[in-house]
Amino acid sequence: PLETTLKGLEQNLANIQDGIKRVEASFKDKERKINEGDKNLTDKQILLEKRIRNFFIKDKRLDSLTMQMLFGTKNSLGQTIRLAGYNQRVLEQDRNEIVQLVLFIKNLEEKKEELKSEQARLIVVKEKTDEQAAFFRKEVAGAKAYQSDLQGQIAQLSARQQALVSAKTELFSTSVGDVPLSDDPASRPDYSPGFSPAFAAFSFGAPHFKGMSQYGAYGRAKSGQNYEQILRAYYGGGIEIKDHDLNAQITVEGYGIYSLEEYTKRIYEVPNSWGDEGGMEALKAQAIAARSYALARGGTICATESCQVFKPEPKGGNWERAVNETQGKVVYANGSPFSTWYASTSGGYQESYSSNGYSTPGFWDTSNGRDGWTSNAYEKIAGSSWFYKGWYKTRSGKSCGRPHPWLNNEEMSDIVNAVIVYSSGGDTSGLFPEDIQSCFGGGDNPWSKDRMAQEADKHGGRVSSISGVVVLYSSDGTTGKITFQTNRGNIALDGNIFYKAFNLRAPGAIHLKSGLYNIEKK
Repeated sequence: PLETTLKGLEQNLANIQDGIKRVEASFKDKERKINEGDKNLTDKQILLEKRIRNFFIKDKRLDSLTMQMLFGTKNSLGQTIRLAGYNQRVLEQDRNEIVQLVLFIKNLEEKKEELKSEQARLIVVKEKTDEQAAFFRKEVAGAKAYQSDLQGQIAQLSARQQALVSAKTELFSTSVGDVPLSDDPASRPDYSPGFSPAFAAFSFGAPHFKGMSQYGAYGRAKSGQNYEQILRAYYGGGIEIKDHDLNAQITVEGYGIYSLEEYTKRIYEVPNSWGDEGGMEALKAQAIAARSYALARGGTICATESCQVFKPEPKGGNWERAVNETQGKVVYANGSPFSTWYASTSGGYQESYSSNGYSTPGFWDTSNGRDGWTSNAYEKIAGSSWFYKGWYKTRSGKSCGRPHPWLNNEEMSDIVNAVIVYSSGGDTSGLFPEDIQSCFGGGDNPWSKDRMAQEADKHGGRVSSISGVVVLYSSDGTTGKITFQTNRGNIALDGNIFYKAFNLRAPGAIHLKSGLYNIEKK
């Protein structure tokens, strides 16, 4: 609203200034014409006096000549009449010219008076306009100053809230090599929190959803796909799988320089055990992706999960076998090694991304498209522990005293109220967990549940109880809408907004890892 007001004020001022310019242009044009008239006025006044004098002389001579022609000449009557008529026309022409000269002078004098009047009016308009312009400029300057100050406050608030989200979710990129094969039973949907009603948010996948899903590749291999089919599924049909120079040099930060093949043998991204459980082709796909990713970075790469997990000792086993059986093979797109992103678990949907001017597909990573999402996802076939999980701990294991991700009715109602406030675009300065200080430190002042409810009252009314929830998904692999059955009736909330507000307000370290998620009630 502030920005709209500013634009309106500035447009108003611009319109006034344009109007002044038009008036001044018209004024100058009229002034020019009058000045031109003044230049000709002296000549026309002399001509007028001459015309008038000649007119009277001709008029008298005409009377004398007429008498002579009628009574004292030998001309016939017809000649006399024609001569008289000619002289009469000459006289009429002089009379008309005299009239035109008089009218010109009269019109010029009237225009001078009109111009003086317009000059007076223009002076008044310009004075008023200057006053309005000064007022508008002051308003605009004040509004912009306020806006600048407000943006600074918002920036600070957003930075702190983003810090909270980062602390909760500990945003990171990881690989299967760091994922435990057995997971916390409390993070599963069949866990019983010991109270009812109970609500929990379950994420599909983590941490990012672009490129190759490592568990998805494992599931595809177990389903009979070879490494080329796996790579083309995740990176698209437009890629090429080509042999590369085996002696290409890769510089690993902190470890030195290795040939392409020796570097790849030291990548720790997937378990060797997969090769013994029907996943050998997934290891081969990973080996090719690892080469391609390192080359696409220009040959210099870090040794952590921020790039690819590298260790100075070769991994050996099935991994080295996969490297040897795909020796030198690299994914290319548009003539260059392609940046082959990958991550542990996407949750069943792969997002598109671009590199080298080439884009990967976005698709449901299942054997039956979207309809087979939760039942036939390749990650589920592979048994990923992150395919569907309720997250209530940070990566370092901090849980802030909460033993599970389940929320009671009061806590879930509070989160819905937070989403309502967040959606309004108004004040969100208290949108932090009530226990943020004990859990994450800082000097923030989170709103109490009662204060959050009061803020929600400003936007349609608070939610105090929830009896049911329905989740709808978008075809682009995100949660589209969540409808809560509440004391206020059905409340439909945007999935992306809920995702953001939930991660800000949920107590402890409870959070969503993915924009593709579900809310369960028991």
